[in-house]
Amino acid sequence: MAATNIGDTLARLRKDRGMTQKELAEKLNVSDKTVSKWEKGQSYPDVTIFPLLSSIFGVSIDYLMLNKKGITVAGNMIADVVKSIVEFPKVGMLTHINDISLSVGGCAPNTAIDLARIDPRLPVNVCGMVGTDENGRFILSTLQKHGINVDRVCALPNTPTSFCDVMSMPSGERTFFHKKGTNAEFSPAHIDIKGLNCDIFHIGYILLLDKFDAPDPEYGTVMARFLKKVQQSGIKTSIDVVSDNSADYGKAIAPALAYCDYVIINEIECCNIWGLDAYDDAGNLNRQNIRLAMEKAVEAGVRNKVIVHSKTVSFLLDAASGEFIEVPSLKIPPEEIKGSVGAGDAFCAGCLYGLYNHFPSKRILEFASAAAACNLFAANSIDGMKSRDEIFEMENKYERIGGKI
Repeated sequence: MAATNIGDTLARLRKDRGMTQKELAEKLNVSDKTVSKWEKGQSYPDVTIFPLLSSIFGVSIDYLMLNKKGITVAGNMIADVVKSIVEFPKVGMLTHINDISLSVGGCAPNTAIDLARIDPRLPVNVCGMVGTDENGRFILSTLQKHGINVDRVCALPNTPTSFCDVMSMPSGERTFFHKKGTNAEFSPAHIDIKGLNCDIFHIGYILLLDKFDAPDPEYGTVMARFLKKVQQSGIKTSIDVVSDNSADYGKAIAPALAYCDYVIINEIECCNIWGLDAYDDAGNLNRQNIRLAMEKAVEAGVRNKVIVHSKTVSFLLDAASGEFIEVPSLKIPPEEIKGSVGAGDAFCAGCLYGLYNHFPSKRILEFASAAAACNLFAANSIDGMKSRDEIFEMENKYERIGGKI
């Protein structure tokens, strides 16, 4: 426990909350000179003080003592306008809208809010771009309600916040009409790498961030160049991808792998990078191809872990040890399922939480798959997420698909 590191953390937290040393001292019943010594690294708080500091700043004791900086989630920020309809009409025909609801969508809001719901004391920041319109204000207010720092979200005037008109039918089928809006303008220039101050930086979705997906003559893509800079600053990097049947996965994603510590994507996305089929002709999961695709990702430069999820099973390949693990998904009764929007982001949040807290590899997949299952209990992308302890309890309540693999 280094006094200097603790002092730096205390000073940063105090200043972030607009508190003076005297104000903090009064809350702790110590002198402002004592607080000053802590922040200068000349001494550090007594162990009995840490629970009070944890409560005042809303962070964990581990964060205070170990100087853990949390997770930053960057990327797509979308307002989902969900319209419930009886059926999708034929061209030229009319259908009735029975209900309209607004919810957040995209990697940055979904994953960040899921992390905050899993552990409210985990420091979570977001980077992204919204417009100065009603949808932008809605996204920001939703993030702030969950205690997420939005200081690094840019607001762009005269461009609409990215949104989806989601046509939802009683059968559960959905059709999406997407407006790129501000997401198409979001670029590395909008992220101050020196000011990130986090342990893990996660960004998504590749294939849906035009400025990051753009070609780069030296690195292949702008995303690859950007991730290298993030790694050079001492921050671990992580990516997610959106599924797009029309995209060139190899061209858009492969260059970034060389500068990733973690890759968290689904089975189709992983296989498409290398031109492999994730399923055989009978529609069964092709485990051999999935493992081969993950191994190719490691060969391409992924430093730590490649994690792949599907509806029925998730996989993890450790780049250092070569350890390969499979964990079946939880079996949720169909009558309890209310939706699946954002399940991939929920899985990703579970993985990031496990990685951040140094869970064993198998435990990461168990926790992430249970977090993804939480998402099934709500119609939107975030309301189903539960706390860390509740997620652990889900494994006692539900069996896993097919038992042990």
